[in-house]
Amino acid sequence: MLTSFTRSKGVVPLKNMLLNFLIWPKPLRATLMKKLIKRLSLFSYKDRLTISAVERPHYGRCIYEAAQLATRLGHPRISVIEFGCGGGNGLLNAEMHIAEIEKIFPVKIELYGFDTGEGLPEPKDYRDFPHYFRPGMYDMNFDLLKTRLKNCTLVLGDVKDTCATFFEKYGAAPVGCIFHDLDYYSSTMDALTLFNAAPLHFLPRIFMYFDDIKGDNTWLVSEFTGESLAISEFNDAHRYKKIAANRIMSQMYPDQWWTDQIFIYHDFQHPQYNIFVAKDEQIQYETQITLH
Repeated sequence: MLTSFTRSKGVVPLKNMLLNFLIWPKPLRATLMKKLIKRLSLFSYKDRLTISAVERPHYGRCIYEAAQLATRLGHPRISVIEFGCGGGNGLLNAEMHIAEIEKIFPVKIELYGFDTGEGLPEPKDYRDFPHYFRPGMYDMNFDLLKTRLKNCTLVLGDVKDTCATFFEKYGAAPVGCIFHDLDYYSSTMDALTLFNAAPLHFLPRIFMYFDDIKGDNTWLVSEFTGESLAISEFNDAHRYKKIAANRIMSQMYPDQWWTDQIFIYHDFQHPQYNIFVAKDEQIQYETQITLH
């Protein structure tokens, strides 16, 4: 209603000014306006995502970017994966974002949730934070979750085993986005074995979110443990496959806590890695240069 009204009155630029204002850290009034926009679903989904007025904007932004890249590379389907599902709130949220993003891009998005179904396993050593996690935490009520999920496939079992057989068993579309929430170093290392599969199973660049690289003053995450160590060791072990920090997200969302938890998997030898996909950005840049 609001969007159609503003368009009919020819004041779309005014709406854009408001959205731009809400992107940047502002006083309480901006926070309250964001909450109102989120609660009432004002503006389009894309506009709400731009100002993080959605649940789990980090999930939405990663899926959005993956779908955009897939479109530019000509992929009609992609897969989104969550490692470590617990009660399933992340999967339910991902389904919401996928439903909206499929309206924007001509891409069908498959969702897969990897989990033991039995909660956390026994930690193997200090790198798995036994001082912070207990075996069995975050167990899944499988039967209840299945009734709540609409378009998600649960992949249950030991992650190392399920990664080894995933593409053969499920015929999944190329992976474009991965959310990591396995808590442990050992489990994260097992999840990263998914990249042992052939390049055809992946987009050349994959948006990744790592949930467990911050923690708190009891957890005390460091670069020598957990997901951070897994990322470092993966990079050391691979010359042409790297998991690198995303360097633009903090500028897009300067008031959000999750921006430095977004990484990009690069396969520099992927057959599609060097395909030009920046036509829209280059046109925008050239337009700005001309205007100035």
